[in-house]
Amino acid sequence: MSPTGFVRTVKERCRICYTCVRECPAKAIRIANGQAEVIAERCIGCGNCVRVCSQKAKIVLDSKEGVYELLKAGCKTAVILAPSFPAEFVEIGCKRLVGMIRKLGFDYVNEVGFGADLVAGEYHKLLEQGGANCKYIATSCPAIIAYVERYHPDLVKNLAPIVSPMVATAKTLHKLYGDDLKVVFVGPCIAKKGEIRSVNMNSEVAESLTFIELREMLETENISAENTEDSEFDEPLAGVGAIFPISRGLFQSAGIEEDLINGTIAAVEGGNSFVDAFREFDNGEMNVQLLEVLACSGCIMGPGISNKKPLFNRRASVSGYVREKMKNFDKGKWTENIKCFENLDLSRKFAIYDQRIKIIQEDGLEQILRRMGKNEPADELNCGACGYNTCREHALAIWKGLAESEMCLPYTIEQLHKTIDDLASSNNQLASTQEALMQSEKLASMGQLAAGVAHEINNPLGVVLMYAHLLLEKYNQDKTLTGDLRLIAEQADRCKRIVGELLNFARKNKAVFVPTDICELLEKSIQAVPNGKGIKIEVENTLENKIAELDGDQMSQVFSNLISNAIAATDDNGLIKIIIGGDEKKLDIKVVDFGTGIPKQNISKIFEPFFTTKQIGKGTGLGLAVAYGIIKMHRGDIKVESNADSAKGPTGSIFTVILPRMQTNGFVSNS
Repeated sequence: MSPTGFVRTVKERCRICYTCVRECPAKAIRIANGQAEVIAERCIGCGNCVRVCSQKAKIVLDSKEGVYELLKAGCKTAVILAPSFPAEFVEIGCKRLVGMIRKLGFDYVNEVGFGADLVAGEYHKLLEQGGANCKYIATSCPAIIAYVERYHPDLVKNLAPIVSPMVATAKTLHKLYGDDLKVVFVGPCIAKKGEIRSVNMNSEVAESLTFIELREMLETENISAENTEDSEFDEPLAGVGAIFPISRGLFQSAGIEEDLINGTIAAVEGGNSFVDAFREFDNGEMNVQLLEVLACSGCIMGPGISNKKPLFNRRASVSGYVREKMKNFDKGKWTENIKCFENLDLSRKFAIYDQRIKIIQEDGLEQILRRMGKNEPADELNCGACGYNTCREHALAIWKGLAESEMCLPYTIEQLHKTIDDLASSNNQLASTQEALMQSEKLASMGQLAAGVAHEINNPLGVVLMYAHLLLEKYNQDKTLTGDLRLIAEQADRCKRIVGELLNFARKNKAVFVPTDICELLEKSIQAVPNGKGIKIEVENTLENKIAELDGDQMSQVFSNLISNAIAATDDNGLIKIIIGGDEKKLDIKVVDFGTGIPKQNISKIFEPFFTTKQIGKGTGLGLAVAYGIIKMHRGDIKVESNADSAKGPTGSIFTVILPRMQTNGFVSNS
């Protein structure tokens, strides 16, 4: 059985900050569907994720119920208290704490410090027997053992084959009181919950509580320092092994000197530090006889401690307790106890649970990186926001199914900007469509009105015009009447033209698309427009294929209107350019004049019916509205650019008509 699986995530509390991913030395936290979850088979139980989670989203397996069942079962029970307890129970004296634990119903309360004394002696022997060529990794920390078994299986042979102080203490109590004794460990370590269930531990310890859980049990049972009497630890008592929970405490307990010159002994503590140390050890870059490695900064900084005091404050609490203990230390009795258990089997074995991520082919890694927008080495920022040290580590975790692309902050920001741009583009398209729809609705309503008005006016207007001409013929010699009659006839003619344009606007004649030579169409349109101002009209054609499917009559009306407007806006003897361009799929025809231009405030109105900038009597305001409708009927578009302010540059207007060459998919050939 894998000694892990004791930490889980409360998904409702998790805010996906990736802090747990970043702080996990084993990378045992997977982000799936936007939630962080602990992968049991990869977890080493160090508790880093529990310690760093500000939302309390990581919770540890609760062992209190199992302990209550042991107490109710009526069997003999013992608590073995980790030597780091002074760092937790700073407000309670040692003897008072022992009394409170006994009050819970335990028969014996012992110090794990004595087991530490036994283990320290085993390390001393191990180094003496191994000589200068031995290379061992201390095995007091269960999280470190789990890390080596999973991520450095080649180093399992270097693990010191010695049990932890917890197991050593449990073995002494079983020897004293029998195998039926149920031992409960209490300490700062989450990984101990996994160690006691390891197949290599022979169930020496029945349950493991953290200091936090012990406090909860005392509170539940209403046991406090005020209602409890002092009590002593049961024999055997600890010696210098009580200093074990402080970094390098193993060396002092075993009488091993850390010689900085020879460098044969080394100690490493903390997540990233021990990961780097094992990498160096595995690569042969660390030439030491014994490497003490602690997942925390000493057991006094374990995740099972409830108070928030800093490292050196906790260290001072443990050191102070050991100093007071040594003042009344009975060395003779301690030596006698050590000899009593010198033949106790404190050896152990280890297993391999290989969880290393296999290196994938480089092209597979590159493909994952490209998905996150990392197309070249310069794009790999290695910012660590995802929780991994490098972008390639992140990509490897994605390949293994431990991470998601969205964890990359630069990538997510880039995607967010892209989404914003896409939304802005969609909004612009929507606004354009709404504007076109409003224009279409306006034209439709105006068309209905125009048709009704034209129908009602057309007949009486014809009568007026006919009688005006008859009267002109009859009284052509009378100059007074002739002038008035001619004015009536001219205005009646103008009304007739307006009515004709209204009918054109309202009819919405169906377009008849036939292959048409666009150059010939434009020449006919130019010839159809009176040009009494001596204006030169130049035609520039860049097309090889001049054929498009158009309704020639209707498009001639469009171009005649645009050319007429350009002539009206241009001074005498001026210039108008018609530029014919496009490609195989569309035509792009520009009518360019260098006249007065259209004021900016009028540009949005020029396609509205009856809007005109010409003098009264010179225009109806329907020409561009009719042209707009014809172009839309051809599935085309018309755009206008204009400048009426000479301070901003040359004045004039450019009307661009864009038309598809074919009204169905395909191309029009020269034939």
